[in-house]
Amino acid sequence: MVITSLVGGVRTRPETPLCSLHHCEHLGSVKWRSISPYNYIMTTADAVRKRHKGSSSGAQAGVKDRAEEPVQWGRAWEVDWFSLTGVILLLCFAPFIVFFFIMACDQYQCSISHPLLDLYNGDATLLTIWNRAPSFTWAAAKIYAIWVTFQVVLYMCVPDFMHKILPGYVGGVQEGARTPAGLINKYEVNGLQCWIITHVLWVANAQYFHWFSPTIIIDNWIPLLWCTNILGYAVSTLAFIKAYLFPTNPEDCKFTGNIFYNYMMGIEFNPRIGKWFDFKLFFNGRPGIVAWTLINLSYAAKQQELYGYVTNSMILVNVLQAIYVLDFFWNEAWYLKTIDICHDHFGWYLGWGDCVWLPFLYTLQGLYLVYNPIQLSTPHAAGVLILGLVGYYIFRSTNHQKDLFRRTEGNCKIWGKKPTFIECSYRSADGGIHKSKLMTSGFWGVARHMNYTGDLMGSLAYCLACGGKHLLPYFYIVYMTILLVHRCIRDEHRCSNKYGKDWERYTAAVPCRLLPNIF
Repeated sequence: MVITSLVGGVRTRPETPLCSLHHCEHLGSVKWRSISPYNYIMTTADAVRKRHKGSSSGAQAGVKDRAEEPVQWGRAWEVDWFSLTGVILLLCFAPFIVFFFIMACDQYQCSISHPLLDLYNGDATLLTIWNRAPSFTWAAAKIYAIWVTFQVVLYMCVPDFMHKILPGYVGGVQEGARTPAGLINKYEVNGLQCWIITHVLWVANAQYFHWFSPTIIIDNWIPLLWCTNILGYAVSTLAFIKAYLFPTNPEDCKFTGNIFYNYMMGIEFNPRIGKWFDFKLFFNGRPGIVAWTLINLSYAAKQQELYGYVTNSMILVNVLQAIYVLDFFWNEAWYLKTIDICHDHFGWYLGWGDCVWLPFLYTLQGLYLVYNPIQLSTPHAAGVLILGLVGYYIFRSTNHQKDLFRRTEGNCKIWGKKPTFIECSYRSADGGIHKSKLMTSGFWGVARHMNYTGDLMGSLAYCLACGGKHLLPYFYIVYMTILLVHRCIRDEHRCSNKYGKDWERYTAAVPCRLLPNIF
């Protein structure tokens, strides 16, 4: 996706590489760019794929005459058997994975072994478990329709004014990176504003207006699951059909000839309706991430309603995850340079994942604590808080160092010293030779993905707040570990193809990916 773009309030060079660790990794967390389980299944496939030119008609016409690019940009042109198998399995089973976890809390006090034992022993069947689950309701549909409509209105109709009153915050109209077809899209960055308005109204309702109960979300949790699935599949199908019939930019489409892969991984790079409604930016940031903290608040309200108090574990989960959500929206302009925007096409794994996977599985800790209230000892609570804050510090500091290095082109100090770096060259799609500097100082000299290390520390803190009685809340750290390790491999495979021997020099200087002297 850049000719020039505003990132963190300053202009970055147009040749910012897509795979440079210090130029295009997400400032924040992989959470925002890789909510789908698909990403960690594709490790082997990504390692063996080769880039090919498109071969179908219609939207591909503009791509056929282009020279083959020296690096893979966007998803694959051809589908190997491993990728296709993963795609089909996920399309079939990912919705049931989400249902299993939510059902386990609703029917088995969040035990993931008891339903399996009941099925094995014949004490329950899939049909009896299904029949016990709350079904779709029009009340939940109304709630969800109002919610999504409200977020669309905030996104489309309320231009950002927070950047005018908050020092250091970058909002308003911002440019994204250059797409494979050479386009530079503009975005209305107003996520922080949407989050603040939404939460102010939520608190005002709870304290003064009483339009609805603060427990409204968890009270309709499974019916809302069906509603989110409807939207997730609807928007994915719309994007799929739109790519064939009226793509935003035909040259940014990719067709593999396999309908399952095209549907899941997406065809259009940046599908839009009108000038400003961008599918990627809206669905990844809203309605899922804005809702994240509201969902946690609803869990806390339910604890208060059921038990007469809110546990310190619930408070920790709310606080630590709220810090993370606010960090994303504070740096939403930087999200425009992430792999979600700069590399991935918009298909089921982003559309459905944003609507369903993120809000239901990223909030499992709070849901677990509703059914299993845990009051942590002071040392335990302090340890969780410290781990979460230290993880966030590493996460934020690592990305701040990258941004500082990029903004000053290395004319700065990292940990009191002038930063060291390795200069790499690469060839862009237009045939030009460009250079990038990969920093080997600060946290970037400790490991190549220390921001991921901090991310994992924060993820572990959320889980540890839930004690050790059940495995369910620890799904998150298992998922994030697989996801981030895969992300490391995926990013570095792309960088290796792009930089060649320069990348070998970089990895020799910084040999570890996540854990110093270990991995």
